[in-house]
Amino acid sequence: MANNIVVLGGGESGIGAALLAKQRGYEVFVSDKSALGAGFKAELDQAGIDYEEGQHTPSVLLKASLVIKSPGIADNVPLVVDLKNAGIPVISEIEFASWFCLGKTIGITGSNGKTTTTLLTQHLLLHGGIDSVAGGNVGISFARLLTEQPHAWYVLELSSFQLDGIEQYRPGIAAITSISPDHLDRYNGSMALYTASKFRIVRNQQSDDSFLYNADNEIILSYMSRMPRKPARAFGVSSADTDNGVMHVMGHQFDLTGSSLRGPHNMINAGIAIRAALLAGANAAGIQMGLNTFRNAPHRLEEVANSGDVVWINDSKATNVDALFWALQAMSRPTVLILGGVDKGNDYEAVADLVAQKVRVIVAMGTDNSKILRFFQPRGVVLIDTHSLQEAVQEARQVVRPGEAVLLSPACASFDLFKNYEDRGDQFRRVVLDMTSPA
Repeated sequence: MANNIVVLGGGESGIGAALLAKQRGYEVFVSDKSALGAGFKAELDQAGIDYEEGQHTPSVLLKASLVIKSPGIADNVPLVVDLKNAGIPVISEIEFASWFCLGKTIGITGSNGKTTTTLLTQHLLLHGGIDSVAGGNVGISFARLLTEQPHAWYVLELSSFQLDGIEQYRPGIAAITSISPDHLDRYNGSMALYTASKFRIVRNQQSDDSFLYNADNEIILSYMSRMPRKPARAFGVSSADTDNGVMHVMGHQFDLTGSSLRGPHNMINAGIAIRAALLAGANAAGIQMGLNTFRNAPHRLEEVANSGDVVWINDSKATNVDALFWALQAMSRPTVLILGGVDKGNDYEAVADLVAQKVRVIVAMGTDNSKILRFFQPRGVVLIDTHSLQEAVQEARQVVRPGEAVLLSPACASFDLFKNYEDRGDQFRRVVLDMTSPA
């Protein structure tokens, strides 16, 4: 086994991997082309881990016996290619951490819904009497979790980038919440490559493992129909499983009418989470209690203000058209939609009918809104062109009518005006509260 490890990338994933490797007796070196955060540097210093920032030094990195790569670094980056050509294994933090996990894992991926499903699954496990913790692509890295108190179950949100670097990782329960076009720039514009990346989550599963999937998603169903080796225990979850707010799962009934989850897509997320919790041994009464008390993470159809006449909803996590589709599905009021950002090859045809049914005004928000304006101009919806969040919220406030909702669901990446989608959602919440709070 490798004894000289280089960690490429000094974010949460990389630092977690470095700390775990050091704890397990490896020689560790962290290399980040950007500046390391002050908190991360303090952790590395305290652990006695050497690092460099602002550069990668090939002569140092090529001495590694194993490289753990940040999910944000693509496989075709020249440095990564050089490392692989030198015969140095390059793996993900998820793969490395899995070598030391004595508990069981639930791995959850998907273009949309994976964060909600991950957090909900872990919430249901805890209420259902199962020792568990959530991490991975949300919150604390898997590797860092393993440096702390051990748990029976680890519920992991897994991105396609993380899955690209797995070799042996085997989740006892795997789930795919949805697949739709996203991150195609990383996969040479190929949906086939992107879909295959998502399905790596089941590549090492065996006959006693379980696979849960969205049975309403045509891309998932099509890929499964062509798989040469299908998962032995596969369970489809459909929005049709819920009737008047009651869901039937594995011989149990669960009432979701008191849940904070909105829209048919969240019924599928809930169905996956419930079945995963039951398979892990959670009791049904506790799961029902968990459904009643769950509150989703911020930026996912988050109600930030409600005057009675107008509801303001933060769905900044919607960074692609599929997420916008599901957000509009969940809207029960006529809607003023704040849309836009860095376009990722969006095809708005998928939401054209829903926009016609539910949206009265689109407030475009971004440095370049030309694509949005061109697509929706002939379709009868009122369009307002803005170039900052403050301006977008002000315009939305001017045009929204009593009984309507203002929905921030951008369907785009946030990097034109914001640090990330969290920053976008936080700014939206702050501006809305400043504008709507009594003086």
